[in-house]
Amino acid sequence: MGSLLLVLLLLLLSPSYPRGGSARRRRSARTQSPGGRSHPPFWVRVSPDFTAVPLGGSLWLNCSSSCPLPEGSSLRTELRRGETLSGPRWAAYQLLDVRAWSSDVHCFVTCAGETRGATARITAYKQPSSVILEPPVLTGSDYTLRCHVTHVFPVRFFVVALRRGGRVIYSESLERFTGLDLANVTLTYLLPSRPRDSGQPVTCHARLNLDGLVVLSSSSPVTLPVPAWSPASKALASTSIAGCVGIFLVMGALCLRKYLSMQPPA
Repeated sequence: MGSLLLVLLLLLLSPSYPRGGSARRRRSARTQSPGGRSHPPFWVRVSPDFTAVPLGGSLWLNCSSSCPLPEGSSLRTELRRGETLSGPRWAAYQLLDVRAWSSDVHCFVTCAGETRGATARITAYKQPSSVILEPPVLTGSDYTLRCHVTHVFPVRFFVVALRRGGRVIYSESLERFTGLDLANVTLTYLLPSRPRDSGQPVTCHARLNLDGLVVLSSSSPVTLPVPAWSPASKALASTSIAGCVGIFLVMGALCLRKYLSMQPPA
């Protein structure tokens, strides 16, 4: 029995015997690189990760990380860069004169020899210089409505709508226009004329929607004209009025004659 206790005591005192701290050492060893340097997990964020700016505008991007001691940060972009500001765990980059329709900007941070990154998307847009609705023209039984939207970008993200009063009577998406240049757009629509539409105001609206950014532009209201009478309609109306007047005169004469016949002789 004594010899058994002696063997157990020797095992406990042996350097190779596994102790509670050895598990911690094994976990620590898994975080070490072959050269002995640690690679703690960390995140990299860029803010804002999506933004839309007016054509030729500027903005700031902030690149931050959870690395306690970052070794450096960088930005990769084809956009024109301005100033750079930095602090603990962050760096801010200025981007100037944004004119590309859509650009990806990459931010990188190096921590304990490992480099990670995050990506932001920058979009440029151009609000219409003008939205003009021509005075409606009544041709036959239809009003011709023509709306001009000038100098818009990017065209394919615009929707043009016509409103009569407060109600949309027609709308059209311009997604078929795939060009990436400033453009002018003309929308033509034939509105069937109805008597109750005469004198109603009509407006044209251009709407841009870029992932939640909504830009609206509207024309001045125009009034639907009262249909003009054609010569045939005027002749028919004149004949009808003359006929009615003639009937009233004949009926009046008959009534007067009957009244006079019923009077006693003087």
